[in-house]
Amino acid sequence: MEILWVLIALVMFGFVLVPVLRRRRGMIEQVPAGHPDAADPENYGFVREEELDIRMPGPDQDLVDVLDVVQRSRDHRAAQQLLAGTETEGERRWQRVQAFAGAAALELAQRLGGVSEAPGGQWLRVWRAEAPKDAGGAAVHAEFLVQQAWRTSTPGTDDFRIIMEEARDACGQAALLAPGDPVPYIVELSVARGLNYSRAEFDQVWLKILDRAPAHMGAHLAALHYLCEKWHGSRDTARAFAEAAAARAPRGSLLAAMPLFSVFEHLPEVNLVSGFYRSEVVTKAVHGALYAVHAARPDDPMLAHVRHLLVFFLVRSERWAEAMGQLVHVDGHVGALPWTLSADPAAEFAVYRALAVAGFEANGGTPASLPH
Repeated sequence: MEILWVLIALVMFGFVLVPVLRRRRGMIEQVPAGHPDAADPENYGFVREEELDIRMPGPDQDLVDVLDVVQRSRDHRAAQQLLAGTETEGERRWQRVQAFAGAAALELAQRLGGVSEAPGGQWLRVWRAEAPKDAGGAAVHAEFLVQQAWRTSTPGTDDFRIIMEEARDACGQAALLAPGDPVPYIVELSVARGLNYSRAEFDQVWLKILDRAPAHMGAHLAALHYLCEKWHGSRDTARAFAEAAAARAPRGSLLAAMPLFSVFEHLPEVNLVSGFYRSEVVTKAVHGALYAVHAARPDDPMLAHVRHLLVFFLVRSERWAEAMGQLVHVDGHVGALPWTLSADPAAEFAVYRALAVAGFEANGGTPASLPH
């Protein structure tokens, strides 16, 4: 279980967003390491920093339990059964595919690095060998190859290209096994970034996703990253895409929060003075995300991701009560942006939480008046 925090924190959005994290690592470090007036978060029922779960953005106990079984027993069947019972159209299947692929990739990296003597990722190879027509195993294998390419080789090299080409083939095989599943095409969005797909090639993949799951937020985030990287971080391209997604979002969809992710994507390119976080662009994006959160299903797997990002922006803009309102829902789990930018996600989250508590109390807030 010790390795699971690395797995989920870095893989829940997987290698779809890893380069984003690397470019933004310096951004969070501008926040002070503490606050002299910060009150004790435990007074609000928040968990202690050392008890924060840094594996996931929110609870998915079934996934945690199955990962534990797979990694202890080296038997893939529990993972196969979990994916077989996970709906293809929703966000949760994509997240679980990433988690299983990340587990295998991390195990292999540990074996090659001499950290473990166990056969890293062997259970995934057995899964593919014993059930070659299992759609879940095929999707996990495709994502595993993508993660291996980003983890073990340098973009632009022959090794990287060869692994990515193999991943593209694996995506095609996975898509044939599950014609209605958007996950193989979402995996291919990472391939598109790695192999530098043209816009026409990207659009072909994107249209297949829209045909299967037009409101899939994980897919939109993956596409957003491709667009930003393809045009060297163009704010206009990313903003147009995010705003279009928000405009067509059905009620209850978290796609209305996409502009906030677009703003976050480009934070290093803007002036990071405090006034920026109260600017019209940020305020509008925050309001869109708040609307999305209020309208979303309580069990939406992406809800925690949006709430965590809202905590960051609400604290930065000194909207303390609203930040506390989001903390009530996400406290306990911190495996999400922006905390995963840090080598110690729990510590970064705890800093923002302490600032929110201090600001809340400085403006008359008390545990009894905590927003819900």
